[in-house]
Amino acid sequence: MAAWVEGIFQTQPVLRSDRDESGLTAVRIVVGVTSDQTCLVLGGRLRALRQRGFAVTLVASPGQLLEQTAQAEGVCARPVPMRRGMAPVADLRSFAALCFLLWRVRPAITDFSTPKAGLLGNVAAWLMRVPTRVYTLRGLKLESSSGVKRALLLWSERVAAWCAHVVLCNSESLRAEAIVLKIAPAWKLRMLGEGSSNGVDTERFFPARCLGESAIRREIGIPAGDIVLGFVGRLTRDKGVPELLVAFDEILRSEPATWLLLVGWFDQAEDALDLRWREHIAGHPRIRHVGYVADAAEYYRAMDLFVLPTHREGFPNAVLEASVSGLPVITTRSTGARDAVVAEVTGLLVSAGGPEEIVEAALELIRDEAKRRRLGAAGRAWVVEKFSRERVLGLAVEFYKGLAEGRD
Repeated sequence: MAAWVEGIFQTQPVLRSDRDESGLTAVRIVVGVTSDQTCLVLGGRLRALRQRGFAVTLVASPGQLLEQTAQAEGVCARPVPMRRGMAPVADLRSFAALCFLLWRVRPAITDFSTPKAGLLGNVAAWLMRVPTRVYTLRGLKLESSSGVKRALLLWSERVAAWCAHVVLCNSESLRAEAIVLKIAPAWKLRMLGEGSSNGVDTERFFPARCLGESAIRREIGIPAGDIVLGFVGRLTRDKGVPELLVAFDEILRSEPATWLLLVGWFDQAEDALDLRWREHIAGHPRIRHVGYVADAAEYYRAMDLFVLPTHREGFPNAVLEASVSGLPVITTRSTGARDAVVAEVTGLLVSAGGPEEIVEAALELIRDEAKRRRLGAAGRAWVVEKFSRERVLGLAVEFYKGLAEGRD
């Protein structure tokens, strides 16, 4: 092991003269996440950075989504295997690989996020003396953990934040929680605008022109006149999927002409769904599970209301996509999620961890079409004003330009 680590540092660094699209020298930035699946949240941002004079290297565990994202965004992909859970030997190899990568690329800025890449990447960037180090806080996994595991996760967050010059928070409630947990001092915790990772493409996501009519509904066998509750995201415990399934069965008892449309994949993370829940979804006559789809816009337009009973978030982009698609939203008061809804204006907030309030909120909206329309219209207007992709990415690019020029 020692010989392997020593050997990778004996290679001379690659000294490149990076040029942007106008031929000028580009600022090198390394953006890193743990899983290739997380690359999905970086769509648009990497391209925007490249177009504004950055030479971008995207780092994540090997996978199809890493390669697809890099190709779509026009940036360089560098796979570094990283385990989500604790794996000391594998983590040491990942750390050495990250150090080697940073030594070769010589970036001016690094931006690592998600728990494992955040810890290993920021420590590696500190050790390699990267001039400007950013830790993007996309959520707090420790919020759904307890005991020794929670303590270790809190420790890792503090170390990652200590190694960074700036901790960029996705939402105001996430920033507030980071202050309470003493992850970093308040002066180091930043937020851009009203939050969000990438904003929303308000032209691609738009309301259905005729409620109840949808090609997607016809494809999956849902009648036009029935009510569809929708969910988009990873199908895991932390997303509140078990509570949603229990709540839906209770809703069916009162309103039998309803369906549940699940758009997303069974993630193999530590909070993966048990086999019994997967079988429940597969065998339920009123649940349609379509798996992961590259573009969910048409699926939102097949829904009448959107439900995300999550336990923790950074800032849920799916809620913004649902709102700008004209849907009323039900989500929880958990960190990050509550920032994505204006309560009783764009949607309803419920407590995390139990199905009872989901049932109550869903039945209220199912039985009140006028309220569904009102909340949906208000949600679209709010997202267009605050979270359009152009606005959010513009703020992000200016932030990184400021870092590169020494203004932040």
